[in-house]
Amino acid sequence: MKFYPALQKVLRPILFIFKDNFRHPVLSLQAFWNCAGVSLFIFPLCVYVGAVGLSVVALATCYQQGQTIIVRPLNWGLAILTGWLVITACLAFHPVDAFLGLANLLPYFIIFVAYSTLIQTPLQLRQWAWIIVIPSVPMVILGFGQLFWGWAGSELTHIILGWLIKPKGDPVGRMSSVFMYANTLAGYLQMVFILGLGLWVEEFRRKQSGLKSINSSLRIGFLSIVVIGNALALILTDSRNAWIITVLSCLAFALYQGWRWLVAFVAAVAGSVLGAAFGVSPVREWLRAIVPAFFWARLTDQLYSNRPPEILRVNQWHFAWWMTQQRPWTGWGLRNFTLLYQQQMHVWLGHPHNLFLMLTAETGIPATILFCGLISWVLAQGVLLCASYPRRSDRLIIFSYLVAFLGCTLFNTVDVTLFDLRVSTLGWLLLSAICGVVYHRLKI
Repeated sequence: MKFYPALQKVLRPILFIFKDNFRHPVLSLQAFWNCAGVSLFIFPLCVYVGAVGLSVVALATCYQQGQTIIVRPLNWGLAILTGWLVITACLAFHPVDAFLGLANLLPYFIIFVAYSTLIQTPLQLRQWAWIIVIPSVPMVILGFGQLFWGWAGSELTHIILGWLIKPKGDPVGRMSSVFMYANTLAGYLQMVFILGLGLWVEEFRRKQSGLKSINSSLRIGFLSIVVIGNALALILTDSRNAWIITVLSCLAFALYQGWRWLVAFVAAVAGSVLGAAFGVSPVREWLRAIVPAFFWARLTDQLYSNRPPEILRVNQWHFAWWMTQQRPWTGWGLRNFTLLYQQQMHVWLGHPHNLFLMLTAETGIPATILFCGLISWVLAQGVLLCASYPRRSDRLIIFSYLVAFLGCTLFNTVDVTLFDLRVSTLGWLLLSAICGVVYHRLKI
């Protein structure tokens, strides 16, 4: 029976997020907040149960806080955008696909308006950051097992848990863990890595300030393992854009903290890799003797050479822009890129690997501008809030959420995560969390 006290001691720095300080500032929303926390915690590893829990909380919050939601101007903008998307679906080249494509956007609008009401304080941001970071540990372990020991999922795990574990990864040699593709895992991990890094910096600063405790040391140790594990997993996803975003996020935290030595180190490492990939001779050859080919050959695309032109991103972008030029006002309809590209290029592609070009091509320029405008307002207000919030630790957690969401946005300039339930939900929750704290601070 001594096992249980020992286990509780080990998990003490983690379990604190579910104890007394897991309180909502509005008592009537406490039950919703508890359910949302549990649902989010199990969501990455048990997709369907977590999704149902998050959805139920969103609908219940909308019902209870309907008056608050209705009076917010940003939500009126989302309502207008929803109506316009329905109109574009009616006018689509293939309306059935377009109406099915609405499922990739409209439910997340509900998630956004609900959780931007439920989340109100930086303390809640901090609690959710822990809840998001902790489940990445088994995700990464499964990824390592998949890649190095050939672990695989079964039909049962796919049906019950939503796992798609393929031995040796998907594509082969690239870690994908429980996700359908390596880039999708990279999109998830880069957001988790940034939040984990923010929590680590916060704990490190607390320890430096003299607030030392056993729990603090354990939390730093745990977060160090999480951050390093996520970084290694990101490398093994072989996703170039995730690598770049991870380096930029490290630079952002180093600049924010004023750690010039870390800025110099990260810049030196990144410069060496870029020089090995794209530098001039003979500097390029010197650097290639130091930098592993795994990095510079991936950046120059030499690891996957001789690919058909139809699957190159630049050709997909050109075609998406051509679609935009043909129908700039209403687009061709959501999910119609795939059909049109297959007819033209005789290759099936789910999306053009750029969210914004996809939106202009499928929903038109006005809808894309409105969509980006609403998100930009939230981010701008989040930056202003981060700069003006009185407590330093609160500014740091807001900064972490801003960097994580900006990382998600950058990732979507060369890929599209809209079609993965976990990654898309996490991105919208990050945005709604920022917006909720902004609303609370502005008393909207």
